[in-house]
Formats: sequence, C-alpha cells, structure tokens
Amino acid sequence: MRLFLLVALTMTAFAANSLLNRAALAGGGIDATSFGTIRLLAGAAMLAVLVLARHGALKLGGPGRVAGVAGLFLYIYGFSAAYAGMPAGPGALLLFGMVQVTMFGGGALGGEAIPARRWIGAALAFGGLVWLLWPGGGTAPSLPHALAMLLAGFGWGIYSLAGRKAEVPLVAAAANMVIAAGLGLLVQLGVMGAGHVAADWALTPVLLAVISGAVTSGLGYTLWYALLPKIPGSVAAVAQLTVPVIAMAGGMIFLGEVLTARFVLAALLVLGGVAVSVLPPGLARRR
Repeated sequence: MRLFLLVALTMTAFAANSLLNRAALAGGGIDATSFGTIRLLAGAAMLAVLVLARHGALKLGGPGRVAGVAGLFLYIYGFSAAYAGMPAGPGALLLFGMVQVTMFGGGALGGEAIPARRWIGAALAFGGLVWLLWPGGGTAPSLPHALAMLLAGFGWGIYSLAGRKAEVPLVAAAANMVIAAGLGLLVQLGVMGAGHVAADWALTPVLLAVISGAVTSGLGYTLWYALLPKIPGSVAAVAQLTVPVIAMAGGMIFLGEVLTARFVLAALLVLGGVAVSVLPPGLARRR
C-alpha cells in the first residue's frame, strides 16, 4: 500500500507541473521564457542541495550529459511556451504521447527488437495525437502551442533516453538541471537585454514557477528515481498513463477547463496505444 501511495503521489506531482504552468501563464503575470528560467533555477537549487547532502559533491560530467541537458532545455521552454495558450489536460496528453513516440523511435533506431504489438500500440498513440490536433470543431489546440508541446515531448523523450546511461540517476538529474539552468539564465539575460521580455512579473506566477521547479519537478523526479528500482518497468510505464487524466481532472477543478469529446477520444487512443505497447502479452489470458 505504501508503494502504491508513493507512485500515486509522484504521478500527481507530474500532473501538477501542467497545472502550475498553465495557471501561471494563463493569468498573464509572467512570460513563458521567464517562467521556464525560474523553474529551472529552482529545480537546480533543490537537486543540487539534495546531491550535496547525500554525496558531498556535484559531478557535472558523465555519459549522456549533452543529450540530457539539450533534451531538458527543450522540454522546459517548449512546455512553458505551449501552456501560454493550451489547457492543462490536452497539453499533458500531447506531451505524454510525444514522449512515447520519441522513446519508441529511439529504441527502433538503436536496434532494439520491436514486437508487433508495440508497433500497433505506437500507431494507435500517434493516431490519438493526430485526432487531437486535427482542425475542426473549434476544440483543437492552436498549431504554434501544439508544436511547442510536441517539441517539449521530444525533448523529454531525449532526456529520458539519455538517462538510461546514468550511473547514479539523482546525480545525473541534478547535473542536467544545473547546466540547463545556467544556459537558461544566459538566454533570459539575452532576451531581457534585447527588450523582448521585462522583469515586471507578478508575485503569484513567480511562486508557482518556484514550486514547479523545486517541488513538483525537483522532489517529484527524486521520488520517481527512488521508486523505479522497486517496481517493474511495465508498471512504471503504465503508471504514467494516469498523468494526462489527473491533469485534466485538475484543470476542470482548479482552472475551470471543460472536458471535450475530442480530448476523451484522443486520450483513449493514446493511453490505449501505450497500454498495448507496455503490458505483457499474456496479461489478458491470465485474467
């Protein structure tokens, strides 16, 4: 029961990132770039403290570092840009679906043997994304925001693939976050110097960015790394199927978002496709 509750708490933290980002950016009190930078800085500070407390030193080098930093950087800023104009639930679904497509493609390109059911599952998930983005009915997200979220999903997929090479996951996550935060700070200073954004932020979105970075990202990722050795890989994958659903429920409760038929059908296709891919083929027979 304790393990189940910890997994549920972690998935809630992941979904909360969508809610915090959307709540901050929908109010107009901060721009997407600044939110992403503050989130990175807060997450870097939290993870650095955790690593220093546990290991006594923070090692910035390591296998997969360039890919990890690049993927995280793309995810953070794509995520923020998307939620400047996209509801929490559809955004989480797009992100999650693109992560799965990216990791599937990475495995295929890496020579991994892909069984037929995973090809079928990937096709279903991709079909769900196409349906969610298909024009018509006034319910599809805008193309620029959808593309930003797809880029974020691609970045998180690359970050996750790079994480397979990590010798100590917490140390690798902290190093990626610290380096990405440094690069983000340079970008922030550049866009502010060019006059594209101003530091006239409202207090509430700044606090939401700090919470998103330090708590739901920093502590959420740390808890997830601690849980992964204790649960099978298929369970870890299926658990993440709940994130878009939690995000949609939170969006309806806290942000006044509306559940649409388009989202429901897209969610069924994406989540069903991923379930087909990750569940053991004999599960249905055992039941």
